[in-house]
Amino acid sequence: MESWIILLVVFVGIPLILVMIYNRLVALKQTCNQAWGDIDVQLKQRHDLVPNLVETVKGYAEHEKGTLEGVIKARQTAIDASSLKDLAEAENLLSGALRQLFALSESYPDLKANQNFLSLQNELADLENKIAAARRFFNNAVQEFNTAVEQFPAVLIANMFGFSAKDYFEVGETERGAPNVKF
Repeated sequence: MESWIILLVVFVGIPLILVMIYNRLVALKQTCNQAWGDIDVQLKQRHDLVPNLVETVKGYAEHEKGTLEGVIKARQTAIDASSLKDLAEAENLLSGALRQLFALSESYPDLKANQNFLSLQNELADLENKIAAARRFFNNAVQEFNTAVEQFPAVLIANMFGFSAKDYFEVGETERGAPNVKF
């Protein structure tokens, strides 16, 4: 009778535990993918908003081409980024360029009073908050996944099936602290 229990544990219990661990890793990986999808949607909305913002400012700040071109270039770099690290760096550059654009608006009272500009600025501020929330959710999902991938006995299954630690979506130096936007 005792040998049947041992055989049952070896042939049913251990494979069942392995399947449960594998399924948990898959679920955590999918949570990371879904969280990244949320960030991607917000970043695409941000990328779509930037040209409208630049066009609105262009009419008021004809001689500020360097700032406007910097914003457009930073946006394109973010769109073209191919890895999470490159994207994080590009998004940080875009945030810095947008900060310069809003600082520029301080020199143009008519621009600051323009309803279209104010609407775009508010929409961008809302998107920045959504991106920050999505980034926190993504980084939390990555932390859970990375912890699961490194814990024993899951590390054995993770290595066997190619699960590897994911990168966090880091905040760059240009994004630390609150933005300085004045009305």
